[in-house]
Amino acid sequence: MRRPVHFAVALAALLCLAQAAPPPSPQQIYGPLFEAVQSERVFEDGKTFVDAVPKGDPAAIVEAYRREQPKGAALRQFVLRHFSVPGEQDERPAQTLRDHIRALWPQLTRPALNPPAGSSALSLPAPYVVPGGRFREIYYWDSYFTMLGLKADGQQPLIDSMLADFESLIARYGFIPNGTRTYYLGRSQPPFLSLMVDLASNPTDPRHLAALRAEHDFWMRDRASKSGAALRVVRMPDGALLNRYWDDRPGPRDESWAEDVATARQSNRARGDVYRDLRAGAESGWDFSSRWLADPKRLSTIRTTHIVPVDLNSLLWRLERAIAERCATAGDAGCARQFHQFAAARKAAIDRWLWLP
Repeated sequence: MRRPVHFAVALAALLCLAQAAPPPSPQQIYGPLFEAVQSERVFEDGKTFVDAVPKGDPAAIVEAYRREQPKGAALRQFVLRHFSVPGEQDERPAQTLRDHIRALWPQLTRPALNPPAGSSALSLPAPYVVPGGRFREIYYWDSYFTMLGLKADGQQPLIDSMLADFESLIARYGFIPNGTRTYYLGRSQPPFLSLMVDLASNPTDPRHLAALRAEHDFWMRDRASKSGAALRVVRMPDGALLNRYWDDRPGPRDESWAEDVATARQSNRARGDVYRDLRAGAESGWDFSSRWLADPKRLSTIRTTHIVPVDLNSLLWRLERAIAERCATAGDAGCARQFHQFAAARKAAIDRWLWLP
C-alpha cells in the first residue's frame, strides 16, 4: 500500500528539522554581555538573565554593550533598559503615576485617634492622611498639598474630615500646631487654612469662618505691643505690623534634642537664642533652608526670628481677605470692613518693606 504523497513531504521536512542546528543559548548570543552580567552577579539568581527577553535586536544590544562598556549599577540599568527581566519592572502591573498615588491613599489614611495615656500623640476626631515613613502624624501645611491630591481623586469626605481635625485643634489649643504631637504645641506652620477651606464641600459653613478668625488671632495676638517686636508680630519703623515665625517654647526641640544641642554648641550666641531660631525655622516649614542662615553653610548661624518673611505675610494677607469676604457673605459688615482694612494695611507694608529697592 502506497502512502499519500503529502505524508512523504511532511516526513522529509521533519527529517530536515531534526538535522538543523539548535538555536543558540543566551551565552552564545550575548557573549561578553552575558559574561559580564553573570560574573558581576547583576542578579542574585543566575537564571534571571538567561530568562530575560530582549526588547530589540540582540546583535544591536551586544553592539551597544561593546560601545558603552557599563559596569556595576550602570550594567544593571543597561540590562533593564534592553531586556524584559523576570521579577523586575516588566512583571509589575503597568501603572500610571496617578494610579500609584490613588493606591497610596488607603495606606496613608489613619482613623480617628484617641491616644493612650503617656503617648505624645494628640487626639483627633476624624480620619486623616499622614505623610508616611517616620512622619506618623498629620502635619499642617503639608496637608494642604495632600488635600489638592485628594480633591483631584474625588476624596471629598477625607478632605472634610481633615478640616474637622484642624478645626478641633484650633478649638482646643487656639491654633493648628506644626503636627499632632505634644512637642509641637509651641509652634504652628505656614497658615494655609484659608486655602484648605476653599476645598471644603461647604466653604461657607460658619464653623470655617470661626476657625479662620481664631487662626488670625493666634498670629496677631500680641499686636497691641508697643515694643519693636513681640513674639510673632513685628512693628516696622513706620508703625506697620508684619509677622515673623516663632515658637512659644524655649530650649532644644524634643524630637531633635541632640541635634539642637550640638548646633547651639557651635554658635557664639546665647544657646536660648539659637534654640528659639531653630524652633522658629521649624514653624516656617523650611527646616532648614539657608534663607534663615547668616552663613549659608553653618546651621549654627540661624537667625529665623530676625527675618520678616514674605511668604508668611502673603499667606496672612490672603487669610485676612478670606475672612473679609466670608464676613461679607455672612452679613457681618463690621467684620468685613475691619479685615479689609487689615489686608490693605498688610499689602502696603509688604510693598514697602519686603521688596528690594
